[in-house]
Amino acid sequence: MQKKDFPSNSFYVVVVVKTEDEACGGPLKLYPLVPDQLFDPGNRSKPLEVVVSPAIKSEAYVMGMLFCLGIFLSFYVLTFLVACVESKRMSKKKEGLLNPGETSPAETASLLGKGQTPASPYEYGSFADNGSTLSSEAVTDSLASADVGYGYMERSLETVGRCRQESLSSVEEDDYDTLADIDSDKNIVRTKKYLCVSDLARKDKRVLSKKYQIYFWNIATIAVFYALPVVQLVITYQTVVNVTGNQDICYYNFLCAHPLGALSSFNNILSNLGYVMLGLLFLLIVLKRDIVHNRALMRNDFNAVECGIPKHFGLFYAMGTALMMEGLLSACYHVCPNYTNFQFDTSFMYMIAGLCMLKLYQKRHPDINASAYTAYACLAAVIFFSVLGVVFGKGNTVFWIVFSVIHILATMLLSIQLYYMGRWRLDSGILRRMLYVIYTDCIRQCSGPMYIDRMVLLVMGNIVNWSLAAYGLIKKPNDFASYLLAIAICNLLLYFAFYIIMKLRSGERIKCLALVCILFTAVIWGFALFFFFQGLSTWQKTPAESREHNRECILLSFFDDHDIWHFLSSIAMFGSFLVLLTMDDDLDSVQRDKIYVF
Repeated sequence: MQKKDFPSNSFYVVVVVKTEDEACGGPLKLYPLVPDQLFDPGNRSKPLEVVVSPAIKSEAYVMGMLFCLGIFLSFYVLTFLVACVESKRMSKKKEGLLNPGETSPAETASLLGKGQTPASPYEYGSFADNGSTLSSEAVTDSLASADVGYGYMERSLETVGRCRQESLSSVEEDDYDTLADIDSDKNIVRTKKYLCVSDLARKDKRVLSKKYQIYFWNIATIAVFYALPVVQLVITYQTVVNVTGNQDICYYNFLCAHPLGALSSFNNILSNLGYVMLGLLFLLIVLKRDIVHNRALMRNDFNAVECGIPKHFGLFYAMGTALMMEGLLSACYHVCPNYTNFQFDTSFMYMIAGLCMLKLYQKRHPDINASAYTAYACLAAVIFFSVLGVVFGKGNTVFWIVFSVIHILATMLLSIQLYYMGRWRLDSGILRRMLYVIYTDCIRQCSGPMYIDRMVLLVMGNIVNWSLAAYGLIKKPNDFASYLLAIAICNLLLYFAFYIIMKLRSGERIKCLALVCILFTAVIWGFALFFFFQGLSTWQKTPAESREHNRECILLSFFDDHDIWHFLSSIAMFGSFLVLLTMDDDLDSVQRDKIYVF
């Protein structure tokens, strides 16, 4: 109760007595229908005690807000310090390359090519067979970005620049896809037993960058149209609660719900600030990398043009935007938590999981990744099933059978798509071709799968998804939205583990920064999940039963367990995004025809 709402300093407490114990978790008794039969309904009297305790002081609100801001602003400071250290390290490396006299002849030779040493610190000899001499500025720019591998001398910088200009001469992706010989060549390339990134990075870089930028613009548009009606709805809910005083509408943790203004539980809303601030920080980090990469491309830097995983930042921008929207919609849900708006809290979690999986796949398959329209259409289908599950899924066997069948079929179709890397068609002849493959490969000669690693991943993925489908069909969990989210997270973790294992198997390494991010994120996720499963309230039960789970505040007398989940999960998601951003930094100086696809 807020004092401002009661100018007379007095108020009434209205207690509604239920006629049955069902609302409190008890059984619903069956009374006899004989009108003249007398029966004793039992003792219905219960003791009631009303305790009025003072609310927290305004200092607690100030401390809570300062604590929340301080935690997430510290990440901005830490990021700035790391950027300064990295910039200083790159400057020293650049100075070492500009002053080869300070290094040994062997080190200089390894930097500038086998058997090639500069004539002077600022005048380099001719690298091309035709005797043309490059300016020292061009060579300096190309060497300053990263370590130059032993393959640097195989192609002159002039040749690289000319090839790049030719590759940028067309900005239409159709120029590549409609030519029959190119289609044939791509099919031949993709049937190789061991593919390299250069085999699947053949399309024009500007075209692909525009293609992946659509992810960002689409999710920004979706966010606006999705968030506006959500905000309007939760404001209506909060108004009804304030006017009627009915505390059974929203499922708060009443033992730690601190009101502010019209909001009944300000602390649960404030704790979502981390998603927004860290999402914005991630966008700034991606923007910085994007600018540095574009500058390297403009000066025809060899490492940027020919080495490393192709850098397309559209999906990263979409991931940062999704993290910010998750914070906004989670705050909207906590304005009035109940079963009708729980999907607001999970919709962008589906988006984040889907975008992370797409980004992992895009790293090694830039040419054949899904378009933004296809990806968002699939995510829209997931959210559609989430709504159906909330409305019709509770104990409905027919719904669970239909969903399980669709889940298994979608898993099988996606497995075929991933195994054959898009070289298959879903048409009337699919069954005939499947039977032919089974006959020739399994019955006639019993040959094993051509792509062993991909087959292992897909077999494990099908086992996990079929198990989850069986669990849903048997248990029929009431919280369908969380069950659907668990499916997405399990698939993401499985694919991420496969990526890390295959990266190490391929002889690649994980740099110190990425390794620290992985370990830090794993620890934070562990603590976050601990607080998530405390369950301070639940809309799956009656309001009276939900209050039995309420607990006191545990941090600064202002935040409860679920608030700490918000803090830790936002940090863990931010760390997960950094892992995706930095995990392949070790390949920035490795030519793409030496980077394996898996």
